[in-house]
Amino acid sequence: MQIDDPIFSESQKFRQWYVWLAVAIAPIIFVWAILQQVVLGVPFGTNPSGNVVLILLAVVFGIAFPFFLYRMGLDVQLSNEAIHMRFWPFHLKPRTFYFSDIDNAEPVTYSPLKDYGGWGIRYGAKGKAYNVSGNQGVVITLGTGQRILIGSQRHKELSSLIKDRL
Repeated sequence: MQIDDPIFSESQKFRQWYVWLAVAIAPIIFVWAILQQVVLGVPFGTNPSGNVVLILLAVVFGIAFPFFLYRMGLDVQLSNEAIHMRFWPFHLKPRTFYFSDIDNAEPVTYSPLKDYGGWGIRYGAKGKAYNVSGNQGVVITLGTGQRILIGSQRHKELSSLIKDRL
C-alpha cells in the first residue's frame, strides 16, 4: 500500500518470538519425519502416510505457512483526507476512513486477549480491532458510533495527527 506523500506511515509484522517458536515446531517435525521415513525407510508414526503426502504436508506447513505468516502485517498511512489501512493478505485494497466520518480518536492501552480476543482482525465487546502486536493503539469513533481500534507502536503520534485533522 502506498499513498502519495503520507503524513504518517507505519508497518507492523508478526515478529514476536513466541509466535515463531510455535511456528518452528512444524518444520522441525517434518524434517525429522522425512529423514526417518523417506531417507531411512522407517515409517513415521503408528499410522504413517505415504511419502508423497508427507512431503506435501512438509511443504505446506513447513514452508508455505511460515512464509505466509512472515509476510502478514498491518500497514497504516495517513493522508490529508483519510486513514488508509491494510491488513495483508486479507485486504487486497486499503480500508479508508475519511476524517469527515470520524468523530473522535483516542490513544489507548488495552488488553488484546481480554478486550478483543487476540491479535489480527478481531471483533470484541469494545468494537472491531486491527492489531498485530503489543497492547497500544488508537480507537477511532465513527459518526455511526462504530469504534475501531488500530494497533500502533506509535499510538500517541497517530492519535495526535488524526485529532489535528478532525
